[in-house]
Amino acid sequence: MTNPTHPTYTADEKAVLRESLDRHRDAVLWKLEGLDDEALRRPMTPTGTSLLGLVKHLGSVEYGWFVESFGGEAEPLWFDPYNDEDMRADQGETTQQIIDFYGRARAAADRVIAGRPLDALGRPDWRDTEVSLRWVLVHMIEETARHAGHMDIVRELIDGATGSRRPA
Repeated sequence: MTNPTHPTYTADEKAVLRESLDRHRDAVLWKLEGLDDEALRRPMTPTGTSLLGLVKHLGSVEYGWFVESFGGEAEPLWFDPYNDEDMRADQGETTQQIIDFYGRARAAADRVIAGRPLDALGRPDWRDTEVSLRWVLVHMIEETARHAGHMDIVRELIDGATGSRRPA
């Protein structure tokens, strides 16, 4: 049952978008809980999709879309996201390193979101056009939800766990 007095039901646009993004971000982390390192890294599709690889990818795109596009400084990456190294947890990194990386990327993205209006414009290095913060928020909600869905399936294949813990 949903809470009819949930604060984002009547919040402004930015707060609603942030709540949606955070709900999906939290689901991503929940999908990791209770699994050992081998299970988190285990490729579960022919293309090599793993839970930890998806978290690493999401950290990379949070830095790219939010931080780099809006003139912030992202931390140096130890992998090449343009060669799909962000999708694999196999460059010698630890599980905790990837989870911490995702946390730092989220925090850096949150600072950008908090410090700019929705109509602020940024320019990703890999695009020939400007994008609004509003567009990036919607895009990242879609991106995170999409990969959280992948993680639902991967997690179910690993140990049968399904669902999410955070109510809408």
